[in-house]
Amino acid sequence: MAKKQLNFETLCLHGGYNSYDHNNAGSVPIYQSSAYTYDNAEHAADLFALNDFGYIYSRINNPTQGILENRIALLEKGKASLALSSGHAAEHIALTNILEKGDNIVSSSHLYGGTYNLFKVTFKKIGIESRFFHPDNLDEIDGLIDEKTKAIYVETIGNPSLSIVDFDELSKKAEKYNIPLVVDNTFATPYLFNPIDFGASIVVHSMTKYIGGHGTSIGGVIVDSGNYDWGKTDKYPGITKESEGYHGLCFYDRFGPDSKFDNISFIVKARVEGLRDYGSCISPFNAFLFLQGLETLSLRMEKHSSNALALAGYLEKHSKVINVNYPGLKSSKYFDRAKKYFPKGASGMFTFELDGGRENGKRFIENVKVALHETNLGDSRTIVTHPSSTTHQQMSDEEQIECGVGQSLIRVSVGLENVEDLKEDFDQAIDKAFL
Repeated sequence: MAKKQLNFETLCLHGGYNSYDHNNAGSVPIYQSSAYTYDNAEHAADLFALNDFGYIYSRINNPTQGILENRIALLEKGKASLALSSGHAAEHIALTNILEKGDNIVSSSHLYGGTYNLFKVTFKKIGIESRFFHPDNLDEIDGLIDEKTKAIYVETIGNPSLSIVDFDELSKKAEKYNIPLVVDNTFATPYLFNPIDFGASIVVHSMTKYIGGHGTSIGGVIVDSGNYDWGKTDKYPGITKESEGYHGLCFYDRFGPDSKFDNISFIVKARVEGLRDYGSCISPFNAFLFLQGLETLSLRMEKHSSNALALAGYLEKHSKVINVNYPGLKSSKYFDRAKKYFPKGASGMFTFELDGGRENGKRFIENVKVALHETNLGDSRTIVTHPSSTTHQQMSDEEQIECGVGQSLIRVSVGLENVEDLKEDFDQAIDKAFL
């Protein structure tokens, strides 16, 4: 069926897969193979020269991975996608695909701690500068962009600040400067939000989280919208000029908007140079598990969102809780934006602080019985984390504040349990925190 004939829930189950192409298997098979045979010598040469698409070696592509990529691209309303070994690999390859030594990116400061360190520390080692703006003050962007700025980066919902940027205004900034907008959509998933509808050129995910949904696999994905014309500027020579690694092939000429491939030059380059050379390949089995997760994504995101709203609202009225931050609550400064951009729910993440500060928060975490004390999120089980000492621990106190991380902040990834059980669990853990 054509894409427009299928709704989101149906695409989660059927998108990108035809059983008749896979020995009539009703469920997607796991192609646990390292390599693939060729029809003849000419066929092999054409694949390696990018004159034809097909399977060469599972570091670069794999049939199970390919079905996952097709399904994600459909759900995110993109042209094509690339599945990778982790969300971090997706961020890294998406950006280094267009960045070179001497370039810079402009990013929201409200980021997952690992992303912040990738941008601030690791990118600096390879000559790439990261410049940060507060997501509530988009005018800061104007003073940060110069001729070497190659991307604007933001998380759909900041981790763990839960900030929501004004995407309409942000997309205007990207359009004004003709710079691609790269959006990490991990917290929202394509069920709650499609960044491409609001001006994103590239979308990334840690599939480890809500897409997988069960805490069993590590993986990431890059989605190419196909909407950015890399040839309208001379800023991206890696795409628009001859490739040294492919005997002078130009990705833009071969796979750009005027080709039969309808502008997928970015994602092709990310696969055949980025993935090929960095080797951050996803295993076929993990790709299979992410396909399993996608089948229930819409159901789970509805439950995650409703449980989070109920639990956050309950804690907001608790006498020993001094602050609750959830975009779906009317008390949130982002409530109006949540209603505008996430009408189906504000996802399953919230934060709160207990009276008594960090020590009481620590005792709370140590006393939960139903919830798990982990640093993962998006699991079917509820998870509590202290970001300041874990996910954002490598950052200075000032950097933590810049990212929206307080010393006593507790991050909650609300799972699929009965919410009454969660309320009781949080109640008893709070009581024990004050003993």
